[in-house]
Amino acid sequence: MKAYELQPREGLDSLTLVNREPEALGPRDVKVRVKAVSLNYRDVVMARGAKNRKAPLVPLSDGAGEVLDVGTEVTLFRPGQRVAAAFFPTWIDGELAQTHHDHALGGSLDGMLREEVVLPETAWVPLPGHLSYEEAATLPCAGVTAFHALFHAAHLKPGDTVLVQGTGGVSLFALQLARAAGARVVLTSSSEAKRERALSLGAAQVLDYKENPKWGEAVRAFTGGRGVDIAVEVGGPGTFDQSVAALRFGGTMSLLGVLTGTKGEVNTYALFHKAIRVVGVYVGSVVLFEALNRALAASEIHPVIDTVFGFDEVRGAYEYLASGKHFGKVVITL
Repeated sequence: MKAYELQPREGLDSLTLVNREPEALGPRDVKVRVKAVSLNYRDVVMARGAKNRKAPLVPLSDGAGEVLDVGTEVTLFRPGQRVAAAFFPTWIDGELAQTHHDHALGGSLDGMLREEVVLPETAWVPLPGHLSYEEAATLPCAGVTAFHALFHAAHLKPGDTVLVQGTGGVSLFALQLARAAGARVVLTSSSEAKRERALSLGAAQVLDYKENPKWGEAVRAFTGGRGVDIAVEVGGPGTFDQSVAALRFGGTMSLLGVLTGTKGEVNTYALFHKAIRVVGVYVGSVVLFEALNRALAASEIHPVIDTVFGFDEVRGAYEYLASGKHFGKVVITL
């Protein structure tokens, strides 16, 4: 089968098309023909650091496809079914543990950027019937993360107000899911065109964070001084304090992104002064993935896809995501 590997070379030069032997099918395994995959910021970071790799790795955590074959003891799936793989194949339910972290697709384990993938049956999730393979390929990381951030790390209710940052995959999923649940959404973006598109998706308010460096105060003003109930924090240290400023007393920050880095000064006084709850969100379990899919089916939400690239355009897909020009998800078809 054809596959892409990250080999120990500089930057995107590490992306290498190779031929691999198909994986053996164990008694409890499911073999899937991959139809589409999607990119996350994590994938760009890993490609940029591939020069230091000790061994080749198939990248990408997110993909969807059709079941080709099942092991003799498999009961959950049959050939022909449409499925997606969980980001953490071993994290079925409960809390994240080190063993699950050590089995992330496209991280510790070979990922989805290949024609066929074999994983245990418990790692696969059936697709909502209204979604294409391209749409379903956006769910395992961005979709599950947004769902976790709103409904598990926090407890979103109708009438709540949610802050999201930018127009990447997680933020737009959070916008769509929050709107479907009866919440208002405030979105920040420096692009006028992207702000207009966010309004068309149902955002109640949009703000230019470059024109409003203290946008947290502007967000709180929009809520009449109360503050937002939930902040989906994708930026990291560069946006943390503004999210704190935007939150109400007793609000929840779902902390999940590192777009501005991994270290920096934060206003710890404001955290305890406002009794803010900060919850780390790292994708989610198979059970959360299944819950997301039920929500998508009930609300008939379609993920926002910016551009679809071909299997021979993988480098271009990486370059486009790295440019920051995208609105929603970047997808590759196989």
